[in-house]
Amino acid sequence: MSSAWNALAYLTNKRGRTVLPSTGLERLNAFSDGVFAVLITVLVLDLRPPEVPTFNALLASWETWLSYGVSYLFIAIVWANHHHLLRHAKESTASLMWYNFAHLFSVSLLPLATAWMAVSELAPQPVAFYAAVFFLVNLTYLLLIRELIDPMPENEVSPEVRRLMRLRAVITLGLFGLAAILALKYPIVGLGICICCLAVYLKPQARG
Repeated sequence: MSSAWNALAYLTNKRGRTVLPSTGLERLNAFSDGVFAVLITVLVLDLRPPEVPTFNALLASWETWLSYGVSYLFIAIVWANHHHLLRHAKESTASLMWYNFAHLFSVSLLPLATAWMAVSELAPQPVAFYAAVFFLVNLTYLLLIRELIDPMPENEVSPEVRRLMRLRAVITLGLFGLAAILALKYPIVGLGICICCLAVYLKPQARG
């Protein structure tokens, strides 16, 4: 009975924070990967072919294809960076679990934002909401950096790499916020800023 209780009980790490049992990290990774897989599937399944069977009709829906193309790339980039961060996790703390849930929640808003932006043909308010989702995803990514990277010893992650990771995240966070504001008047400009910001995350590693 006591062994079963101990297997379920929370453990306490060196920093005095509550952590989950040793299997918690594997479950956290598996659950996160499952969420990303479902989101990509939902995103693709939401696409609809044009009613007219011509290439012109297909090209006439370029706003839809652009919206879904950017979103697919965004989810792929978020997954790659999320995977890179979780490689540094040594244990599944309670704070890591909730930060991860917040990150996944923000990413889960992307299919809704994409569909709204596509059906509106890049109208200002849907594009602004789309950029705001990017902002929220980046904000929760910063929380994961603070949880996973900041406590690590310098021999594993150098101060220069930490500084570059935080700087990249903070700058893009500000740009996503700016994109959401500009999109209310200039939606193409707002979306363009979001697309440009994705380029700096194509390689998850920040080289020091």
